[in-house]
Amino acid sequence: MSDNYIQMIAEDKIYPIIRCSDADFAIQTAKALVDGGIRVVELNVESPSMYEAIKEVSKFACVSAGGIVTSLQLDAALKSGAVMFSSPIFQMGLIKISKNKHVPFIAGATTANEAYSAWKTRIPLIKIFPTEALGGVRYIEDILRQMPFLKLLPMGNIKLNEVVTYIKAGAVAVGVGRDFYQGFEPKVITQRTKDILREIRDYKKWTNKKQI
Repeated sequence: MSDNYIQMIAEDKIYPIIRCSDADFAIQTAKALVDGGIRVVELNVESPSMYEAIKEVSKFACVSAGGIVTSLQLDAALKSGAVMFSSPIFQMGLIKISKNKHVPFIAGATTANEAYSAWKTRIPLIKIFPTEALGGVRYIEDILRQMPFLKLLPMGNIKLNEVVTYIKAGAVAVGVGRDFYQGFEPKVITQRTKDILREIRDYKKWTNKKQI
């Protein structure tokens, strides 16, 4: 299985999640994010209209289908152009499909035990959700203190101004949803994207200098 898409997320350190029922809005928002430098964007499939959005967005970005809980959803998303998928749950059926189809899977976990179980199945990136409700940055720190080998992707009501703090805590990348785009025009979304990617790059440069 190719880990290229997972590697992109790990390099960019941020994973935008678009969750809505309006395909046109999702497409415009994804375009604004990509214009700002995003390479991988999640489109949540809570509405059938989002499969059309996946089809369009996949023409200019790497699409991860989010909110997948059934094989039927996954099949529709992959046929629409998704190259990877994520789920709020850790389910062996989805893991089998991921391995059989060679499609990267971001499995959801809530507890340390679930995260460890996901890691044991060689899940490349484990989504901790809902992070804020579970304790935020402190919760991520507590899990990684005991199991620093876990590749965690916290998400769940995380704000853009908290992203670097989560990275400092050891997260491989950080999922940000509505705080990225809600209430903003496309050009503002693009600028917000450029700003957070610059902030992440600056932190990475500072960390690299510190290690020299």
